[in-house]
Formats: sequence, C-alpha cells, structure tokens
Amino acid sequence: MTGDTQQPRKRRLSSWTTRRWLRVGVAASLVVLTLLGLTGAWVLGRTQSISNNLTDVRSPSLSTAFRLETALVNQETGIRGYGLTGMADFLAPYRQGLADQKAHVRSLGDLLHGDPARTRDLQEVQAAVGRWQEEIAEPVAAEPPGTLSAQATERLANGRSAFDQVRRTLENQQERLRVDRVRARADLQSTMILRNWVFGAIALVIAVLAALVFEGLRRGINRPLEQLGADARTIAAGDFGHPITPTGPADLRRLSGEIESMRGRLLRELAFTEEARARLDAQAADLQRSNAELEQFAYVASHDLQEPLRKVSSFTQLLQRRYGGQLDERADQYIDFAVDGANRMQTLISDLLNFSRVGRVHNAHQSIDLDTVLEETLSALSVAVEETGAKITHGPLPTLVADPSQMVMLWQNLIGNAVKFRRPDETPRIHITAAEEAGLWRFTVTDNGIGIPPEYAEKIFVIFQRLHTKDTYSGSGIGLAMCKKIVEFHGGTITIDPGYRDGARLIFTLAPEPPQIPTPSATPEDARAEVEQAR
Repeated sequence: MTGDTQQPRKRRLSSWTTRRWLRVGVAASLVVLTLLGLTGAWVLGRTQSISNNLTDVRSPSLSTAFRLETALVNQETGIRGYGLTGMADFLAPYRQGLADQKAHVRSLGDLLHGDPARTRDLQEVQAAVGRWQEEIAEPVAAEPPGTLSAQATERLANGRSAFDQVRRTLENQQERLRVDRVRARADLQSTMILRNWVFGAIALVIAVLAALVFEGLRRGINRPLEQLGADARTIAAGDFGHPITPTGPADLRRLSGEIESMRGRLLRELAFTEEARARLDAQAADLQRSNAELEQFAYVASHDLQEPLRKVSSFTQLLQRRYGGQLDERADQYIDFAVDGANRMQTLISDLLNFSRVGRVHNAHQSIDLDTVLEETLSALSVAVEETGAKITHGPLPTLVADPSQMVMLWQNLIGNAVKFRRPDETPRIHITAAEEAGLWRFTVTDNGIGIPPEYAEKIFVIFQRLHTKDTYSGSGIGLAMCKKIVEFHGGTITIDPGYRDGARLIFTLAPEPPQIPTPSATPEDARAEVEQAR
C-alpha cells in the first residue's frame, strides 16, 4: 500500500561548527599522538634496560666468573707444585690466587646483587672452594718447605677429587651465566624488532592522521570556501540571480546563508535602482526635451521680438521727434513712457539673448591672457570710467584656456557693476587680484561701493533679481546671473565675501582648463542673430 511506502529521508546536516570540528580533531590527534609517544617511550626504555643489563651485568658477570675460575686454578696449581716439590716458590701463585679470588667474588656479588638465582650459584662456588681450601690447600700450604709429611701427601692425592667438585660448580655457574647472557641478547633482539615495528606503526599512524586532517580540512573548510568564493565571483561578475548553496560546517552554512540574504537584498535593491534609473532616464529625457524647448522658446522670444520691438522703438521715437511739444503735456509724457519702455525692453531682450548663448555660441576655448582681456574690457568701459573717475588697479593675471568672448562679458559685468553701484560722494576704487589655490585660480574683485547685504548673497546671482528699483540703478538683473553661468561653465564657482564691509568683494574661481562638458552646438539661427545684433 502507498501508506507503507517509505519516502527517502533528507540527509540531516551536522550542527557542528568549524571551531568544534577543529577542537575535536585536534583533541583526537593529541590523544593518538600521546598514546603513540607513550608506546614509543616504553619500547625505547625497554630496549635501553635490556641493553644495559646485557652490557653492565650479564657479560661482565660471565667474564668475572672466568677470571674467578682462573684464580682458583692458579691456587690449585700452586698447591700441587708445592706438595710435589716442597719448594716455597710454588706458594706465590696460591697466595695471588687467594687475593684474586676475593676481588672476583666481591665483584660478582655486586653484579649479581639483584639476581637471587645467580647469587646462590656464587654461594655454592664459594662453599665448594671453601671446603677445598679448608681440607686440602691450607693444610698443605701450612707444611714447612722441603719434604712434606705423609699426611700432606695423602691430602694432596685426595685433593684432585675435591677440586673437581669446585670445577663442576664453576662450570654450572658459568653455564647459567652464559644462558642468561644468550637470553638477554635474544630479548634485546626481539625488543629491537618490536621497537622498529612500533616506530613504523607510529610513522604510519602519523601519516594516516595527517592525511585524515588534510582531507577533513579540504572537505570541511577548503571545498565550502572555494564553492562560496566561486559563487561570490559569479555574482560579482554580474550574475546577481546566481544562488549561493550553503555547504560545510554549520558556521560556514550560516555565512553562506547571510551572503545569500545579502544577495537577495542586493537583487531587490538593484531591481529598484534599475526601475528608478529608468524613471530618471525618462525624466532626464523629458527635462532635456523641455530645456531644449525652453531654450528654443527663449531664442525665439528674444530673437523674433527684436524686429517688432525695433519698429515700436523707431516709431515711438519718430512720434517724439515730430510731435514733441505739439500735443499737451500728458501726451508728451505718454510718448516718453513708450520710448523708455521700448528701449528697456530691447536691452532686456538683448541681455536675455546673450545669457542663453553662454556655452552654446560662445564656446571657442583657446589660451588667452587675462591681462589683455582686462585691457579690452576697460577700453569698452572707458566712457563710464572717465565719467565716474573710477580708479581700477590689478595684480598680475594668469593665462588660461577659456572662451575669449565669455571672459570679456565676465569682466564687463563685474567691473561695470562695481562702477555703477558706487557711492555718490566717493570716487570708485576697484582692485582685482588672482592667486593659484588647490589647482584653481582664485580671483577677487573688490570695490568701495554701496556693498551687498549678506542675506542677498544667493539672490543676486538669480536671473532678473534686483536689489534696487530701475529708477535708482538701471539694468536688467541679468549681469551677475550671466557671470555665474560663465564661471560655472569654466569649472569654477562665484560668491560674495560676507565679511567685507567697505563695499563689495566678489570671489570666483576658474580652472586652468575648462571641464570637457558636451554642449549643444550653435544653430544657424544663432549665427543669424549674432549678425543682426552686430548690425
């Protein structure tokens, strides 16, 4: 039945973090290495112990036993020679053998101190030697030199069998010492073989442990990080829809999940940004189209109104010349109003046309000397300068890459304003400075005129904004707006110095070379308008 069908269970991911895996792995490795170290130390200690026992106990014990046998044989030989010849010279080997016997017995006792079985063998040898010396050697050695007594001769004849007993105990002792040495050598050999196997196993376990650690790091850390890095590079390359798959330990999976969440947020933000950019592009296109239409409207309004306004101005002037004084006073006043309005309208339209041409028609950048430009400007303003007696001074001015026509308009407006807005009872004094500052040229135009209140620092640069009535100071209110447009077109800024109180001080900057900003090219209508204006 379908109810009995078991669905494959999803593999349960481990909740262990990288730190936990590393701790467990390091702890297990330390335990294994400690056990291996202890095993190796035990094997080395065992090998050293057996080797020391063989070299310090077994071999010296056997060689000392042989020397003891030699000392006893010397005693027996000396006693036998003395007994047969009665010569006292044969007692010298006997007495030397006694001294050697004591030394060798004492040495064997020290060597076999920790071995009860071999100590008993040594005691048996001493007992047999003691019986032989007591029964045979000492009585014979006590006889005076010369011919020995019959009793000494009899004892000497029975001494062979007694010394044979000594020989047998010596042989038994030496055989057991020899067996012990062979056994010790065999133990040493087997322990060395075990040591080699143990250290081989230690090397193998260390190699396997290193391989396991390397493989664990590769699978648990390197591979997940490589996968995460590959996913991140894919996303960084622009494929923001590429998902990040969590792999590896729990903390790396959490990191992958957080990056995936961040990718999702970025994707949503990107979609929103793309939508906003599309709207901004559409608005920019609409704004560009609207600006073009407004620019065209400004051109048409300023250009196409020139001719009818010129006719109005001409005919009102004709009326003034022909009928001035022939009509009543009110009629003459009306005619004056019409002539003045037409003239001001013509001036305003001309200024508006010049304002709209900044950056469009006047856009021929070249290297110009501002000293020369200032001289041309002062020449154009010579009438106003002579009428007011203005004193204009300046420091050295730089050479820049700029539009000559725009620079002339800039200086004409700035110096013209300084002359126009003078104090009635003072001679206008204007000073111009220039200094290089932070990659730009900083200019100041300082006068002793009526000044500009700080609250109007921004208003004066807005087109058609005036601080005085037309009856007090003439003008269209376009001059400083045009100055701002020219300065910004050449990569600078313009402002007033609010801390200067003895008149007005305008500060503006110009770049050595204007920024490369695409500007609309002049139209044929612009060229025709310039020709008409020149006429």
